Amino acid sequence: MMLDPALVSLFVTSFVTFFVVIDPPAMAPMFATMTQGMSARWRRRMAFKALVIAAGILLAFAFGGAWLLEQLHVTLDAFRIAGGLLLFLIGVDMLFEKRAERREERAEKVAAEHAARPGVEDDISVFPLAIPLITGPGAIASIMLFFSQEEGMLERGAILAGAGANFLLCLVAFLLAGTLSRLLGATLANVLTRIFGILLCALAAQFVVDGVSAAFGVNP
Repeated sequence: MMLDPALVSLFVTSFVTFFVVIDPPAMAPMFATMTQGMSARWRRRMAFKALVIAAGILLAFAFGGAWLLEQLHVTLDAFRIAGGLLLFLIGVDMLFEKRAERREERAEKVAAEHAARPGVEDDISVFPLAIPLITGPGAIASIMLFFSQEEGMLERGAILAGAGANFLLCLVAFLLAGTLSRLLGATLANVLTRIFGILLCALAAQFVVDGVSAAFGVNP
């Protein structure tokens, strides 16, 4: 059975978008920093629990986002424009490493708090892992934007598959945090961050163009 090229394209677009906004490779060093001194069993528990919570949040916004916008009297076109601008700012932050710096500072703060209480294994699954590291504003805006443009079950399935693939990559990053941190290194991580930042800016610009075109009835 041949795959529908449109669905494959949608899956790839979804996968790349979520890969950029979630950034699974960057999760490895942050998770390693935040879980220093924790037992292997507790680290695995935090990894699985965080991903389950993050997936629940993402699904809630995927299927309830349109209802929420309706209650707020916000049109989908307006949200496409606002969401595109938000993703564009995230992309610019990635180009100048501001996003990475904030994430590292958050991870170091959690590690310092844990070090101040030796023997106590804090629950970091909800904050900061699930929110905002995995399911942050970028991921929430992305899933709502994709679902606002695609209403078919197969299309939405392709979108969720792209997001789900990134969640699996996050799980791998958590479970192999120490090894991946050594393999990636700072230089390769910086190069990848800038490349993905440019891609995210381009995708974000397309969301804005689509929103403006639909709002004013202009064919792009």
